Amino acid sequence: MAATTVPENTTKAHAGRPRTAGRPAGTGRGRKLRQNLQAHGFLIGAVLCFLMFSWYPMVREFIMSFQEKKRGVTSWVGFKNLDRVYHDPYFWTAWKNTAQFTLYALVIGFVVPFVVAIVLNELRHAQAYLRILVYLPVMLPPVAGVLLFKYFYNPDYGLFNHVLKALHLPTSQWLDSSHTAMISVVIAATWMSMGSATLIYLAALQNIPGELYEAADLDGAGLWSKIWHVTIPQTRLVLSMMLLLQIVATMQEFTNVYLLTGGNGPQNSTMTVVYMVYQYAFSYNNFGSAAALGLFLLLVLAAFSGVYARLNRNSD
Repeated sequence: MAATTVPENTTKAHAGRPRTAGRPAGTGRGRKLRQNLQAHGFLIGAVLCFLMFSWYPMVREFIMSFQEKKRGVTSWVGFKNLDRVYHDPYFWTAWKNTAQFTLYALVIGFVVPFVVAIVLNELRHAQAYLRILVYLPVMLPPVAGVLLFKYFYNPDYGLFNHVLKALHLPTSQWLDSSHTAMISVVIAATWMSMGSATLIYLAALQNIPGELYEAADLDGAGLWSKIWHVTIPQTRLVLSMMLLLQIVATMQEFTNVYLLTGGNGPQNSTMTVVYMVYQYAFSYNNFGSAAALGLFLLLVLAAFSGVYARLNRNSD
């Protein structure tokens, strides 16, 4: 048979083409799988921590609210614990005080940080130092902050009464009076926690386009008009989120009330729902009733969050 001849140009073309080793099948798939496993490993750790410290306590509380433990024996009692805490003589007092604390915290603790953030945003000098100054109370240990305000509130030698005397104004009993105890706790709590909210508001304000304020200036808008028509609408999402978070947080207030007034306060004026939970659990050793009262609070906050989310969605 005649030998087959290969065209010269074809041979040169094949000779100039580099030989590549064949890539094993599935190599790219295996690398992607290893990357996904690594990412899911970090995610699983976070999810396990969340389940252990958030969901498990909630599920455990729900179960305990229908149980009673006597002499080491746990038994199911149905709605007995819920009925017990509902008919507690201080049940509605605690809810009234909690609502009062939340209202005061919204008037003071929600408005003041936003105003401070607006002032800081308008400054052109020493803004970084003032941010640190505003955030310093957050870094202060809560017990230290409480001791500081206990000194301020002392009716005999406290700083606040000294200032009132210097201004020739009537002094106050502050934490020792049922009329001023709750507002005094709110002022202390606001001072110790306003730094975080202020920085969040400041970050939102700095993301507002400057052209909007320039257009408002051209239209002759004043300070309050610019705040109402530009600042608040542009930060509405952040304000809405912080409002929800603050209401949920203030309705669970315990630390400042307990450390400043001992929990009850004068004539039970500062007794909150969470403090009642603490009393049932650690003073009366009745964890079933404590869980039942906590379940009441959980249901109220869940209902409020649902209504709030529905109204916020409809407004969008």
